[in-house]
Amino acid sequence: MNIWVDADACPVVIKEILFRAAERTKTQLTLVANQFIRTPASPIIKMLQVSPGFDVADNEIVKRASVGDLVITSDIPLAAEVIENGCKALSPRGELFTPDNVRSRLNIRDFMDTMRASGVDTGGPPALNQTDRKNFANHLDRLLTQSQ
Repeated sequence: MNIWVDADACPVVIKEILFRAAERTKTQLTLVANQFIRTPASPIIKMLQVSPGFDVADNEIVKRASVGDLVITSDIPLAAEVIENGCKALSPRGELFTPDNVRSRLNIRDFMDTMRASGVDTGGPPALNQTDRKNFANHLDRLLTQSQ
């Protein structure tokens, strides 16, 4: 299993958890982003900078991720696409996307987009908290353990 990170919007604390987990389990980790992101000096941790543009990083992840790989993203359409391609998807809040839940999450996302487009202020997600970090680390650990 390789880990692919939709890194432009991934919180620093989640990247740090990923760096430690990749080193501990010797799992290839690639951060994909439109901007340069500093990574630890490691042969298994890489940064792939893509050109600016809407969904360029997402499209690169879809192109490169293989069956069984893990994608870290809060982007529901990206999660849906990689799951369809046989990958696993985990949000930085620790939500494991599955074929069963990703479609309903996509419908909710589309509904909220429609609401925002009509002028309704839907607010944003709450700040990442300690419970979110713990959920992420626990799911990541389980997925890495299952893959070995």
